[in-house]
Amino acid sequence: MSKFELGITTFAEVLENPKNHISVSYDERIRQVVDEIKLADQLKLDFFGIGEHHRKEYAASAPHMILAAAAPITDHIKLSSAVTVLSSEDPVRVYQNYATLNALSHGRCELMVGRGSFIESFPLFGYDLNDYHNLFSEKLELLLNIKDQEKVTYKGDYRAPINNLGVYPRTKDLTISVAVGGTPSSVIRAAKQGLPLFLAIIGGNPMMFKGLIDLYKKEYLAHGHDQDQMFISVHSHGYVADTFEEAYETYYPSMEQAMNLIGKERGWSRYTKQTYDQAIDMNGALYVGDPAYVAKKIINLKKALGINRFALHVPVGYLDHDLVMKSIMLFGTEVKKIVDSDL
Repeated sequence: MSKFELGITTFAEVLENPKNHISVSYDERIRQVVDEIKLADQLKLDFFGIGEHHRKEYAASAPHMILAAAAPITDHIKLSSAVTVLSSEDPVRVYQNYATLNALSHGRCELMVGRGSFIESFPLFGYDLNDYHNLFSEKLELLLNIKDQEKVTYKGDYRAPINNLGVYPRTKDLTISVAVGGTPSSVIRAAKQGLPLFLAIIGGNPMMFKGLIDLYKKEYLAHGHDQDQMFISVHSHGYVADTFEEAYETYYPSMEQAMNLIGKERGWSRYTKQTYDQAIDMNGALYVGDPAYVAKKIINLKKALGINRFALHVPVGYLDHDLVMKSIMLFGTEVKKIVDSDL
């Protein structure tokens, strides 16, 4: 059985400090993320993923560039997008960027693609949101063709044709995974193509996602893929501190800020302490607490869902960089020690 992996994800958040209404600069936040990756690598965490966004609150519009900066100063950790919004990207350029990153990292690159839960990239790059689903399907097919073949011939609806042209540089063993929220059709697509699944669980009871994971496993095997190559990851928001009380009090303002900002745009109910309490509960999707509590939730998740990797997303809203680093430190030492000893 393969080793259970632990990792970190971030969007390089730059929300303002609610106390003084000052935001960290984009330049500084990007450099901070490189420091976070370096620390995670030193702690022997397995994975670090950066999500592509194109809005004021996030600095990571080009995750591959930040990951490339971290490649020569890390030795062990897998470096991944989390996610690349493939629908509004050119698959040729995506492959070239991540093939280059794979070379710089000596084969530690992963490329996680998804449709994106944020839509700012579509008008920015001239795509029609009415094509949201078809764009991803067609571009994923092209990306996989590029991965498997040096010379590519392609004709589709959303990109100029390619007639037997080479895509360079080539790289070996580039892992391409598919990120999904809660859509069964997305899970089935990943399974049919034999691609690793990365499931975002950011609300509700995580055990409710067992049906989706079981569906993925069933379809994966039904399409003749090797069970030993099956790989399922989950990422969820969280924060680790020395004590449960410290984690609880420190992290709530970050969650309240971020969830109400996005919730206002999407018509969600207001995020409250009651919402927070339910999410922090052992049956909730928020991994906040002292190392023992967070580790217990991860162990329960692994055993119930049969996953191969858990990634903690920190921060969500504003959080001092020192606190982010402390959380990563505790996650990579105390939480990791407990999880490793149990599984």
